[in-house]
Amino acid sequence: MIYSLLIVASPVSGHGARTAAGFALSAIASGHSIQRVFFLDDGVYCGTASAVFPQDEADRLQPWLQLAREHAVELVLCVSSALRRGMLDPTEAERHEKAAATVHPAFCIGGLGQLVEAVNQCDRLITFGG
Repeated sequence: MIYSLLIVASPVSGHGARTAAGFALSAIASGHSIQRVFFLDDGVYCGTASAVFPQDEADRLQPWLQLAREHAVELVLCVSSALRRGMLDPTEAERHEKAAATVHPAFCIGGLGQLVEAVNQCDRLITFGG
């Protein structure tokens, strides 16, 4: 089965984003595939390059990086949600004349059209958070 995921939960409030990453890794281990993960609203914070977690907390970025690196899962941050929260990739940082990008390079910024495309190309869309 081909899944796409929609993440609307912040990685620092609740367990929605962490549960989503765990689901994705488990689904792949079970022989399914994850086509795309789309981050909306506070879910875009999953893609921040600058978050540092205390030593007694799990690094909330690593599971997403593992999905992108080892399984070629596309990680897309909603452009309007990202911009509203100061999340910029190099292109958006330059376009808005900001000093630096704040999005981890494993993530890209895209529009809602990419979510619609993912829904059309997968068997199931699962939403986490909200």
